[in-house]
Amino acid sequence: MVETTHLGKATPLPASPEEAKLDYVPNPRPGTLYLVRFAAPEFTSLCPVTGQPDFAHLVIDYAPAETIVESKSLKLFLGSFRNHCGFHEDVTVGIGQRLVEEMKPQWLRIGGYWYPRGGMPIDVFWQSGNPPEGLWLPDQGVQPYRGRG
Repeated sequence: MVETTHLGKATPLPASPEEAKLDYVPNPRPGTLYLVRFAAPEFTSLCPVTGQPDFAHLVIDYAPAETIVESKSLKLFLGSFRNHCGFHEDVTVGIGQRLVEEMKPQWLRIGGYWYPRGGMPIDVFWQSGNPPEGLWLPDQGVQPYRGRG
């Protein structure tokens, strides 16, 4: 059994992304090329200028190498942004970079589909490099913002 910080335990929401501990467990299919997707359609952070909430639909895709991220720890990490002030670009890219630095996947991409404030949606995309040859890359499935119709 792999020891984790959060799984099977009552864990409070971390006060900040910096305090959040992400858990990684061994890849159950090492040597197999496959894609893992996490979608967070109700992600929230705060505007660093006004302090008002910003909302996004995040989609994180990655091809594991030796480890995978444990989902409860990822949920807590993403939830810790509720009180974090950051521009959309910094938040989206920062999440992707932290996962890459700690998990060391073969490849990772993140799409941040931010809902409009001030009349303009901002979508932010980042990837760690070129995807491995032969990796199936489905569309992230988030439609461009079209307003209320």
